[in-house]
Amino acid sequence: MILNKVEKANIEPKITLIGAGPGDPDLFSLKGVKALKTADVVLYDANVNEALLCHAPDGIPKVYVGKRSDDESFSQDAVNKLIIDYALNYGHVVRLKSGDPFFFAKGYEEIDAAESYSIPTEIIPGISSATGAPSLQKIPMIYKDLSESFWAVTGTNAKGEISEDLYIAAKTKATIVVLNGIEKVKEIAAIFQAENKNQLPVAVIQNGSTPQEKIAIGIVDTIAEIVEDKKIDAPALLVFGDVVSLHPQFQPIRDFYEIIAEEY
Repeated sequence: MILNKVEKANIEPKITLIGAGPGDPDLFSLKGVKALKTADVVLYDANVNEALLCHAPDGIPKVYVGKRSDDESFSQDAVNKLIIDYALNYGHVVRLKSGDPFFFAKGYEEIDAAESYSIPTEIIPGISSATGAPSLQKIPMIYKDLSESFWAVTGTNAKGEISEDLYIAAKTKATIVVLNGIEKVKEIAAIFQAENKNQLPVAVIQNGSTPQEKIAIGIVDTIAEIVEDKKIDAPALLVFGDVVSLHPQFQPIRDFYEIIAEEY
């Protein structure tokens, strides 16, 4: 893709990167709505609720740039160039990314690429699924003596391997939110089992905040089986920690293990 120079004097390039939130369009920010209304082009990712596009002007390009397996046209480098090209030729590009745009590095890469062309940029944060999805399930990240901190960890790194940080996180008493780890839930559970946390409460939330939401509640020893039984798949996150015990669905699990403990 060849980036074109601005030929029309009235074009004012600008890129606004907006977090679209976890999926419910009503969780989108008012500032995000205002920015969309001034867009000349909208580029949006997978997991962005397309209902948000109604806030953009009619007739402007609305381009899907969600990643597809083995499709180099949707590589990060290609997306960066596309954003710049649209800004130089159309004006205000609104880039919609699911969750919060700076939770992962891709948002920074897109802004960095734009600023290398001296294109003005703006960031409008969004609600990350890492905290938003558990909140909607009434699972706090920090609560009294159950947890004094929380970690957000990617389940797999760029090589598809389990993140080394997970091994460190599993040693702590913190609430651990694992993103991009649902396909390796059994291996991730084994990390906590190795730390003798077999009965640590776990929640798995798929499509949080949307009508397609699914949730599985269990413990480290059972969560992989529950996920399989409930057919939970990506996009989903995992929450490991005692705070999950506050979820109403955990009470029967607690009662069961208390009965078992009394018998033995």
